Formats: sequence, structure tokens, C-alpha cells
Amino acid sequence: MATFISHSVTETIALGEAWGRTAPAGLVIGLSGDLGAGKTQLVKGVARGLGLTGRVTSPTFALVNEYAGGRLPLAHLDLYRLHGAADILGAGLAEYFTPAGLAVIEWMERWVGEPPDPARFPGRYRQVRIHTLGPGERQIDYEDFGA
Repeated sequence: MATFISHSVTETIALGEAWGRTAPAGLVIGLSGDLGAGKTQLVKGVARGLGLTGRVTSPTFALVNEYAGGRLPLAHLDLYRLHGAADILGAGLAEYFTPAGLAVIEWMERWVGEPPDPARFPGRYRQVRIHTLGPGERQIDYEDFGA
């Protein structure tokens, strides 16, 4: 497991941007962390790294926002309002767990459990946990699984 300490929103976005520049097709990035921890800021960076120029917003009520026009298409999901596999599958979100491009999923623990079970993904998966250390400061722990 790797750890990154971010001292600002700018540093969190920069980490996401680095990930977006090198992300392979089919990667799922699962994000966990409290409200306001910086999950959407990280996704903004991933989008920037993919070369996407549109505004990235949290899909809390839409469940999924899709962005095209970059190196890979990006699906940004938010599972906050869903409770378990039945809700997630009932909402028709299963296709995003094996994306053609890149999928970044907030509140991933709603799908993979806590502690997370990365075996629920057949392909490449990055588990990310964001901890709030103080105002503007975050500890971002992440680990890659799969081929």
C-alpha cells in the first residue's frame, strides 16, 4: 500500500492528474472517505490527466456522470445514496465495474464492503482511502489489485 500526504486541494488534484495520465483502459478506482474528504477533487485531477476539459461535479443525485473527449472516457459514480449490491445492480450500474475506459467510484465500500474486498473486480482495481488529517490536509492510502 502506498500513502500520499496532501497539504492542499491543489496537491490532491495533482495526484489525480498523475493517475489520469497513466491510467490503463479498464481501470476501476474505488474511493472511500468521509464527506468532504476530497474524493471529488481527486476525480477532477483524474479527468484533467485524461485530457478532459469539461466541468467535473459529484454525481450524488445522478449516480453517474460520463465524460468523453479525452485519452479515455471517464465514468464518475457516486454510491452514497445506495445501500448494497441489490441497490447498485438495480440502478443498472454493473457495466461500470468493467469499464471500456476508466471508472472512478465514490463510496466504493457500498459495493466492496468494509474492509474492501477487491476480489469483486475481474480486472484492474485501485482501492483508495482518504483520511482527513486537518484543514486542507489529507492522507491518501491506495493499493492496486488485478492484472
